Amino acid sequence: MQLVGAIICAIIMVTAFVISYFQFKEKGFLFNNAYLYASKAERETMNKSPYYRQSGAVFCFIGVIFGLNTLEMATKVSWLFYLVILVCMVMLIYAIVSSIQIEKRKKHLN
Repeated sequence: MQLVGAIICAIIMVTAFVISYFQFKEKGFLFNNAYLYASKAERETMNKSPYYRQSGAVFCFIGVIFGLNTLEMATKVSWLFYLVILVCMVMLIYAIVSSIQIEKRKKHLN
């Protein structure tokens, strides 16, 4: 059963890294709440670059988290769980701080 879990985590990890790559390259659909909740008119005028960067970084964090989970399941090294928790906390802090910075820049430009 551990092997199945590790394979599923590895597939999610690869998927997250692929999405992260495309977000950093500003290609494809923008997976960001600010974009998803914006009206059609706002979407056409908004600067999408900071949102692509933010989404790329978050998907990279998600890839790291699932990579660590894969490693933990494959090697049965239990202390990796604490590293996953640390990466989750860093990702949450990054998402909050970067959202605040994007909003400050947006207000500063207007």
